[in-house]
Amino acid sequence: MLKIFRFLKPWRWSITVLLGLVFSQVLSDLFLPTLMADIIDKGVMRGDTDYIMRIGGFMLLITVFSISCAVASSWISANVAAGFGQSLRSAVFTKVSLFSLHEFDQFGASTLITRATNDITQVQMVSIMIARMLLMAPMLALGGIIMAYLKDPQLTWILAVAVPALIALVLMIARKAIPLFSSIQIKIDRLNVTLREALSGVRVIRAFNRVDHEQKRFENANDGLADTYISVNRLMAFMMPGLMLIMNLTTLSILWFGFDRIEAGTLQLGSLIAFTQYAMQILFGFMMMSMMFNILPRAQAAAVRIDEILQLNPSIVDPANPQTSTAAAAIEFKAVDFRYPGAEVLALKGISFRAEPGQVTAIIGSTGAGKSTLTRMIPRFYDVEAGQILLADLDIRDYAQQALRQRIAYVPQQTTLFSGSLKNNLRIADPNADEAQLTLAATTAQAMSFIGELDGVWDHELQQGGSNLSGGQKQRLAIARALLRKADVYLFDDCFSALDFKTDAKLRAALKRDVRDATVIIVAQRIGTVMDADQILVMDEGEIVGRGTHAQLLQECPTYQEIVASQLRAEDAA
Repeated sequence: MLKIFRFLKPWRWSITVLLGLVFSQVLSDLFLPTLMADIIDKGVMRGDTDYIMRIGGFMLLITVFSISCAVASSWISANVAAGFGQSLRSAVFTKVSLFSLHEFDQFGASTLITRATNDITQVQMVSIMIARMLLMAPMLALGGIIMAYLKDPQLTWILAVAVPALIALVLMIARKAIPLFSSIQIKIDRLNVTLREALSGVRVIRAFNRVDHEQKRFENANDGLADTYISVNRLMAFMMPGLMLIMNLTTLSILWFGFDRIEAGTLQLGSLIAFTQYAMQILFGFMMMSMMFNILPRAQAAAVRIDEILQLNPSIVDPANPQTSTAAAAIEFKAVDFRYPGAEVLALKGISFRAEPGQVTAIIGSTGAGKSTLTRMIPRFYDVEAGQILLADLDIRDYAQQALRQRIAYVPQQTTLFSGSLKNNLRIADPNADEAQLTLAATTAQAMSFIGELDGVWDHELQQGGSNLSGGQKQRLAIARALLRKADVYLFDDCFSALDFKTDAKLRAALKRDVRDATVIIVAQRIGTVMDADQILVMDEGEIVGRGTHAQLLQECPTYQEIVASQLRAEDAA
């Protein structure tokens, strides 16, 4: 947990002031019982009203000073904690944004969200507690012990029994509670995964009448979390009564033995009252520290999970000396092998081909043949296991990632749109695009036919994920977004699947006209989408089993012939 406190460095002066305020408050609180003893012994017992008023006024000033320190320290600690949480969230988000898809696959979206929100909130809460209670408690306890010893060394043995008993109780409960707090964070992850899947897959769940099953699945995760919380709270329920029992027994013992000493004439009444107050301050200090165990273990577990993200080095990083190339932006694969992390079988095996600028390279094959994996390698979402991928005759690993991806426009297989206006969704590709450029890109993508009918046209508000649009509309917007970036390479990963044949044909014709100087790679399942391409790659089980034009593959590639036979009649294929 101490590792992530390095993010408190910008607030080191505020923390210094905070320490001074807490120290001043503790000194004030420790001085008050001594003044109370003087009022009783020198004022009340002697009937000296002037002395009582003078010392009482001094006590009032010290009390006001103590309250002022408490208010100021609370304000500073709240500001420091809020800034600390903000910095931590920014650091986590920045680190996650640098992750490759391998790291995303390793963690999963749900746990990353939990760590960036709930876990940081836990750490932020405990930082406020540390800034106030954990700093004050040791000072109060240690100062109380010193002052109590100065008042009456012989009664201090009572504290020598009470304090270890209190510490033993806290440690015994904490030993059992810490593993439970760690499991709480894991179960929150599990609950988030279940809830996220249930909400994102609501259409499938309802279509297959699995609502009851998902409800039961959520209840199991929810009950598991609730049971753990209940177990923790049962443990914590023993803490407060145990602490109060120790405190009351301590007070009773002090008064019992103290009055014996008063009767013997070896202790004054004011000193006994002061000793009692110091004993309460000591025990209260230890109580504050024990209360920290209510949140420290959970915050510790949260801090470890946050630090896992911050300490993880992305597997894909920029080279020490990034290079660039002004050559034509051809894409070339040279004997590329790739396997997903943890997989035993290669997803791509010995892939070699070259896609030239001004040409359309189409990739077709059965499901799971490695087509989408191939396109994800080009923007360097994953790195090759063996071989090379060249862009403009330079290995893509020699480019800075930002420079590499600036030259590429990518439309993934699963369309992703964001909540907000339609024009802001398209301007993700080019923030400075004007309405004329938006219209040109949308026209090429065959999207103007429905955009013009939307309320507000370019200002039309899209819901999260574009859920207020059809599948074909979302695909055309994603294509328009890619076209808005004047890229050297365009990657279309099976993003024509929701389009009808007529729209598909119009879109491909428009692409040939509007991006004729770029390198275009199209992944598709339909023969009609790829048959006009300059080069067609046929993939099967991670390998290229055929390449050429449509006519050549019809003559030479059995796999392509099977795909054609399954989709087209003989006269259409010819």
